[in-house]
Amino acid sequence: MNPFDVLRDSLYFFKRNLGQIVQLCLPLVIIEALLQQVVDHSTEPDSFPGISVIVGLLVYPLYTAALILFLDARSRGESPSNRELLSRSAYLWPRFALLTALNTLLILLGLSLYFLPGIWLMVTLAFGEYLLVLRGLAPLQAMKESLRLTRGHFMRILVCILCVMGPLWLLKGATLAAYPEPQNPAISMLIDSAHSFLQLFTSVVLFRLFMLISEVPEKIDGPR
Repeated sequence: MNPFDVLRDSLYFFKRNLGQIVQLCLPLVIIEALLQQVVDHSTEPDSFPGISVIVGLLVYPLYTAALILFLDARSRGESPSNRELLSRSAYLWPRFALLTALNTLLILLGLSLYFLPGIWLMVTLAFGEYLLVLRGLAPLQAMKESLRLTRGHFMRILVCILCVMGPLWLLKGATLAAYPEPQNPAISMLIDSAHSFLQLFTSVVLFRLFMLISEVPEKIDGPR
């Protein structure tokens, strides 16, 4: 399971299905960026910093769950409508939002503890979303199962995440350097929307890894 093979396969899928992914996720990504803009311009600089996280919890679970359902359907040769995918993601929203809140809290806490614990948590909790959406696990069960599934695959997962997020972080930094604060609200929303949408490629890569890793026990436990 070479990380670069995973990235290549994921990029091929992302490019081939880009049109439907745009239709499915981009409107919600733009809504999320718009809400963040409203919050940023209506709150004081020294106000509670968790407000931005709360805004993310309102929308992020909807488009991410819909994308995961789409990835799963396409992997089985099915073509559900966007309306069906969004309806199912709305049903999953309470559990997904709770999982996202727990993951975010733990990763931020880990990053504050000399950074490395946050990286470890980011990797070991990476499959929680897929376990919740595709296997119906409760948030805490999904986190526990993700810890189990990622055991022995830490470096593969970390390399895949960094190969996607590294260029995106550099791109975001370059964009902010070209358009420094204070930004025009329209430009700021455009930058945030583009960055969030491109981050969806991480979900495609992690889904590919999840499918490969979760198949391993079945091969081991199968008939001999």
